[in-house]
Amino acid sequence: MTAPLSSMTGFGRSDGSGDGVAWAWELRSVNARGLDLRFRLPPGLDAQEPRLREAAGRLLRRGSVTASLALRRETPTRLVADEAVLAHVLTLALDLARRIPGSSAPRAEALMALPGVLRVASDEPEAGAAGQTEAVFGGFGAALDALAAARRAEGARLSAALTALLGEISALCAQAGAEAADQPAAQRARLLDNLQALLRDTPGLPEERIAQEVALLASRSDVREELERLDSHIQAAHALLAEGANIGRRFDFLAQEFNREVNTLCSKSASAALTATGLRLKAAIEQLREQVQNIE
Repeated sequence: MTAPLSSMTGFGRSDGSGDGVAWAWELRSVNARGLDLRFRLPPGLDAQEPRLREAAGRLLRRGSVTASLALRRETPTRLVADEAVLAHVLTLALDLARRIPGSSAPRAEALMALPGVLRVASDEPEAGAAGQTEAVFGGFGAALDALAAARRAEGARLSAALTALLGEISALCAQAGAEAADQPAAQRARLLDNLQALLRDTPGLPEERIAQEVALLASRSDVREELERLDSHIQAAHALLAEGANIGRRFDFLAQEFNREVNTLCSKSASAALTATGLRLKAAIEQLREQVQNIE
């Protein structure tokens, strides 16, 4: 069974709580040439980034992904004095009070307001901290699954749009084939008439050489080869869509080949009708290329 087509754009969120902490993950993904992971983590959780990267890399292949984590403690924060900092600050304050005549002893609230004097109590049991880490990591997995599901849903819409565009391109190719069917013969006849008129004015050119040049010029207006290659590219594109997973780079290359063939077809066109159809083909192929840029 083939894997479904995925887009590179999507959003995933998960939230929950456990072991005294509430968390919320938000993952956003947009187009990129490769896989670019960016994490916005609260202080103290940077060490978990390699583990998070590994989990994301197992599920995603391409896209610029930003993962943001918001944490909130559910238990009240307990502040304690840092005894070493407090002793140092108090010594300095008392020394200054002795040096300045008429000054009073430092007040407790003033000392507590100084940076570093108070800190959050770090008496949380080690098992509790580990449990919080696992709960948060599990939340990342849930958000990652939600992001992957959103990318698959967008991929399904992309697949339908690409299939419709391939149908339009196929119909335009058939129309171009009908319009170009008589083009080489018409070109040959037109060129021969022009050359015969020229020969009447400037006789002496070998007729055999003239016939060869006419045949060569007429062959250059034959677009059957370009139409056959376009048909082959259409079949290859349908095969890629049926394959599904991780086809973005290959489909992008194939879309460039589509564009190359239609440019050649337009340059060979010798009629207004074929040129108009060629321009419609170019527009449809450009839409195809734009949609392909979103595929993982």
